[in-house]
Amino acid sequence: MTASQAVLLAVVVLPAAVGAVLALTRAERAAAPVAVLTAAVTTVLAVAAAVARPALSSPFVAGADFALEVDALAALTLPMVAGVTLLVLVFAAGSIRAARPRFHGLMLVFAAAALATVTAASLPALLFAWELMGATSYALIGFWWRDSGRVSAGLTAFVTTRTADLGLYVAAGAALAGGAGMALSDLPAAEDPWRHVIAAGILVAALGKAAQLPFSFWLSGAMKGPSPVSALLHSAAMVAMGGYLLLRVEPLLASTGWAGPAAAWAGVATAVLMGFVALAQRELKQLLAASTVAQLGFVVLAAGVGAVSGGAAHLVAHASTKALLFLAAGAWLTALGTEELTALRGAGRRWRVVGVTATVGALALAGIAPLSLWATKDAVLAGALEVSGLLYAAGLVAAALSAAYAGKVLWTIWRRDGRAEATGTEAAEGGTGRVGPLEQAPLVVLAAGAAVLGALALPPVSRALAEAVGGHGGVAPVELVVSAAIALVVLLLMLRLRVPEPGWAAGWLGLEAAAHAVVVRPALGLAHALARFDDLVLDRAVTAAAGAVPVLARAAARFDDRVLDAGVEATAHTAAAAGRGAARLDDDVVDGAVEGLAGRVRRAGQLARAPQTGAVHQYLLQAVAVLAVGVVAWSVYAVMG
Repeated sequence: MTASQAVLLAVVVLPAAVGAVLALTRAERAAAPVAVLTAAVTTVLAVAAAVARPALSSPFVAGADFALEVDALAALTLPMVAGVTLLVLVFAAGSIRAARPRFHGLMLVFAAAALATVTAASLPALLFAWELMGATSYALIGFWWRDSGRVSAGLTAFVTTRTADLGLYVAAGAALAGGAGMALSDLPAAEDPWRHVIAAGILVAALGKAAQLPFSFWLSGAMKGPSPVSALLHSAAMVAMGGYLLLRVEPLLASTGWAGPAAAWAGVATAVLMGFVALAQRELKQLLAASTVAQLGFVVLAAGVGAVSGGAAHLVAHASTKALLFLAAGAWLTALGTEELTALRGAGRRWRVVGVTATVGALALAGIAPLSLWATKDAVLAGALEVSGLLYAAGLVAAALSAAYAGKVLWTIWRRDGRAEATGTEAAEGGTGRVGPLEQAPLVVLAAGAAVLGALALPPVSRALAEAVGGHGGVAPVELVVSAAIALVVLLLMLRLRVPEPGWAAGWLGLEAAAHAVVVRPALGLAHALARFDDLVLDRAVTAAAGAVPVLARAAARFDDRVLDAGVEATAHTAAAAGRGAARLDDDVVDGAVEGLAGRVRRAGQLARAPQTGAVHQYLLQAVAVLAVGVVAWSVYAVMG
């Protein structure tokens, strides 16, 4: 193993091993420092791996290797995942006060799974990382396990994404059947129709993980997890990995002729509809969750239209922006004890560092020039315009909605709340009233990323990125100006006017209720019906059969006593009588012979009585023996005949 391969292995193994040890210990004081140090070392290793571009492969099963590789796309994404993990753990060191070893351990294992997903170069490696990421996300969302609502939200997220994940298993089976192997780069070469099955399976799994329509509702419940979990899970890992996977397999999507357009329309539809959902929310984390789904819609759109470089740039810039906003929401939740938007009025004025950095993130989310998401969105929309004008128009609507819900956040956090400022009281009970330095420092770093990462979508970086990962090399200046103007106008309208909230979208389009109606209730109904069939039919049949066995055994015993034993005794008596008669006829001549014969008959009778025990299993054994003798006799007869 070379040094670069060892670095790649360490990027995945180090956080996983340390996280597993932490989760199983009770080192409350040491947990946060150890986790932050591990994340820092992992970030350095991730940068080194991105520079060296190593590949590592080991035989797994016949025809499939367990392979990790840092290609150009992974080299861009790997440091982003590791860096955001480090900043989130620094924030958590100041905000998580209880069960620290378990929390930080699970976060490191989760980050390791995301890093393995980024570098996975074969379906076995991807499946392993994908499953581990889903399992740890369930544990993190339901981290406060004494709260049944939080545990239920984690279960909903796990079951929903797990259902979509079945697509990966279908894809793996189709890849073996298609003859191209299980390396991700070889999937486009699979034979028809298996190539289409592979594409469909991966598309479903990725849409589920990225919370795209119709799977979006699970992300709403996931907001019940701790704020650092939301910041990592919904910015650089888990949800982002769904979009990342589609970018990685874009050649496969394009090779089918239908999977690319399907992904593009799913992404743009999600971006538009979830934009309305975000605009209708009255809790900050719910608004950010819906906006996450909408922004990942741009990444899915990019994969569908082949704008891989634009999608990758948007993925990285969005990770920094959304981690910043989620951590700011977590800081206010700690300080105020609530995430209701009405209670957050003026929060930006009271905690200036949080307010200013959150403002940078919200302006970037709105697409205001020259901040990051302004350029990255346009890089995606430029690719959409080359494919379909309708896709481009829908993308512009989604971009305008981004400015609208970002404006709603800005209007809330900077609006004067004279009552709260005058009294100095918190908006809700349970708030600490302070935001510590460990919670503020990561916000500053993430705000810098939200401000400058748009350079990835602008020349000359955009051209180099397009050459490395594929896609379009630049955006026309006119498109940049148009989108910037739309974002600015919508933002000013939101700040000046009270735009009505789309109440029809407040309940996340009723997606969870629809899932219960279409999937959950029918599945439960079928389960109950099968349970009743089991109780009323199968169990009764088994019980009746079990009851019949003693009855048959008693009948067999009675038959033995009344018929077989009587017959044997009658035979013995008859033989004895015949012996006595023969003895009287010829006492002097054949007496000895007759007595000998009688003795033999008596012994034969005793032997005949011996197997008549009344035990059913012995009778069955005798029947088997007789049957075996018959089979042997028949075989001899058949051979000789």
